[in-house]
Amino acid sequence: MSLESVLFPFLFSAAPIFELRGGIPLALFEYDLHWYWAFLICFVGNLLPVPFILLFLDKAVKTLARIEFFRRLIDWFFERTWRKGKLVERYGWVGLTLFVSIPLPVTGAWTGSAVAYLLGIESKRAFLAITLGVFIAGAIVTGFCLAGWQAYLWLRE
Repeated sequence: MSLESVLFPFLFSAAPIFELRGGIPLALFEYDLHWYWAFLICFVGNLLPVPFILLFLDKAVKTLARIEFFRRLIDWFFERTWRKGKLVERYGWVGLTLFVSIPLPVTGAWTGSAVAYLLGIESKRAFLAITLGVFIAGAIVTGFCLAGWQAYLWLRE
């Protein structure tokens, strides 16, 4: 296991949009990591930005909203996030866990953190809910990747 094979999936998983939905397949198929290493590296990578988002999003929004361009961008992002967060609004931190655990675009840890901020969910509860959601999403993505790989090998024979 090289530094590159750990670093790239880790950073890919920490990035918005891709998160571990992109990091796990990268680790498994591009860097040929064993599934448990791929899962662990991408799980930790995906969680890396969450405490920073939960702690500093309010300050960043208030600071950036003073500039017209950023205010419009923030308004657009939060409008979209608010619409996606209906499940969370209804079920609180359990809904947040479910929201983050769905491995689809715009339902990961980054958006989950923004939804938690918008709904005023306490940071500790939000972090625990997001952690559990990322774990579930990682298990789903890893399972689908492994099942797809096994199907590919079976069809190749």
